[in-house]
Amino acid sequence: MLCTPSSLYLPPSPKPNQSYLRNSHSPTSEHLRTDLLHTFNSPFELKQVHACFIKTSTPLSVLPLLRVGFVCAFTSSFPYAQQIFERVGKTEIFVWNSCLKAFAQGDSPIDAILLFYRLRQFDVFIDSFTCSFVLKACSQLLDVSNGRIVHAFVEKLGFQSNLFLQNTILHLYSSCGAMGDAQMLFENMSQRDVVTWNIMVTQLVKRDDIEGAYNLFSQMPERSVRSWTSMIAGFVQCGKPKEAVDLFVQMEEAGERANEVTVVAVLAACSDLGALDLGRRIHEYSNRSGFGRNVRISNTLIDMYVKCGCLEDACRVFDEMEERTVVSWSAMIGGLAMHGRAEEALRLFSKMTQIGMKPNGVTFLGLLHACSHMGLINEGRRYFASMTRDYAIIPQIEHYGCMVDLYSRAGLLQEAHEFIMNMPIKPNGVVWGALLGGCRVHNNIELAEEAIRHLLELDPLNDGYYVVLSNIYAQAEQWEDTARVRKLMRDQGVKKTPGWSSITVDGVVHEFVAGDETHPKTEEIFQRWEKLLEEMKLKGYVPNTSVVLLDMEEHDKVKVLHRHSEKLALVFGLMNTPPRTPIRIMKNLRVCEDCHAALKLISAIVNREIVVRDRNRFHCFKNGSCSCRDYW
Repeated sequence: MLCTPSSLYLPPSPKPNQSYLRNSHSPTSEHLRTDLLHTFNSPFELKQVHACFIKTSTPLSVLPLLRVGFVCAFTSSFPYAQQIFERVGKTEIFVWNSCLKAFAQGDSPIDAILLFYRLRQFDVFIDSFTCSFVLKACSQLLDVSNGRIVHAFVEKLGFQSNLFLQNTILHLYSSCGAMGDAQMLFENMSQRDVVTWNIMVTQLVKRDDIEGAYNLFSQMPERSVRSWTSMIAGFVQCGKPKEAVDLFVQMEEAGERANEVTVVAVLAACSDLGALDLGRRIHEYSNRSGFGRNVRISNTLIDMYVKCGCLEDACRVFDEMEERTVVSWSAMIGGLAMHGRAEEALRLFSKMTQIGMKPNGVTFLGLLHACSHMGLINEGRRYFASMTRDYAIIPQIEHYGCMVDLYSRAGLLQEAHEFIMNMPIKPNGVVWGALLGGCRVHNNIELAEEAIRHLLELDPLNDGYYVVLSNIYAQAEQWEDTARVRKLMRDQGVKKTPGWSSITVDGVVHEFVAGDETHPKTEEIFQRWEKLLEEMKLKGYVPNTSVVLLDMEEHDKVKVLHRHSEKLALVFGLMNTPPRTPIRIMKNLRVCEDCHAALKLISAIVNREIVVRDRNRFHCFKNGSCSCRDYW
């Protein structure tokens, strides 16, 4: 089937001046030849140039043969182009391959496939380069059907030993999701190089088959920086940052130097783990390696420092950036919001808009979080309305969740409920969960029960929702209802996620679970806690046993409180870090009211900055205060 190519890669040119055609004198012929020689756009214009060449005895070798191929490829003048190539003495397939390469790398790779079939129609002898360019076009288009046909030609013409072609076919199959064909080809290849292995590892990572990717990675006879980077990035993407960091350490031990993509992946892992020491080391390496102007690295550094509780370092990276994207601004606004510095986040947004940088949906998420955590109701409403009115950004479910959270935190539970009822999209578990959290703080059992009915349908295995409802009943001393919720959890097979906290000391991560007595220094930790507790009581500390949801004696509740994981991690940090240095703790759940009050007092007693990153946000305790307006 003959098709007109969608693009012939030719610059526009004016139609030939007809007066040139009427005058055959030498000067006019020379003008015509010069005008059209590099601008002819059709076989007709090509033939005009050819006629001038004949009249002026100009050799055909002066013709731009690639342009001849372009203008004749999809017309009835294909044989005419072949005759020109033959007269010039140029190997025909060389010119057609140049056309194929341009098509495959251009805006319309389909033209490369169409030209391939034209070559077959006119019995042009194709070579390995022909196949490689057409296979690239197939990969660009994810066209596995035509790719299989080209693969058949590769086999038929005996190009099986061409490793570059085999890798190109492997990339085609894996890119198109034909992993069965890719696996079969991979296993039957007589030879493989590091590119072969990288293709398989990379594509398995893209398809979230991290186990299969790592199995292949482990078998690689040699690895390149791309091999390591693909695997490290894969671990980060699938939520295994610890494995990513461990693999990076192995990469360093193997003597491989990280490139810019590796740096981004490892910094992302540090963000998830709160691995500040490694993050700082990677930052220094990045600067030494000349990566300082890489905007993506700078954006990831901002995120890493924010999530490790080092907001000032994040601000420093942001301030030093020569070029900033909307991602840079959004990361910094979100970081300020996460650390409870809402006013600064709003000021930064104002500066962003003043310089003409347009915000995106992520920018507004940061703004709404800032308003929510600091109780800025009117500002939150204004920004939510501005999204659509001023920037034509359609709010997503996350933005609606932020608004419900804003109303719920402020105690406007009825308004939050009405907002949910009027949402143009179906509310998800996060939206109803935000309302449930507000009901717990403001003791609204009726709305909490409505929220939980929806949550049991949307996310029945999320233990957090059951725990919050159980908290609400426990605070109201409705112990029968508390027991009913726990029975419901057992019947549904839902188990409460144990609280844990981690702290890094001298590059080693120490984890503590609530009630943990297995740590080697447990006795020393408990003894130090008792001494600290005496000083806290002198400052007015009274254990808030209402957060203990078990029906037990008061002194047993107090013991449970004192064994919360963040308290254990904090005491361990006080014992093993120099005085006056900040202590940074990671916690998987929300900090409870009692721990929030206790950590404020302790920060003043020991004269330390204590930064806790919990499930929701950062709490920066300093001089008896917290950066957040409330503990929730």
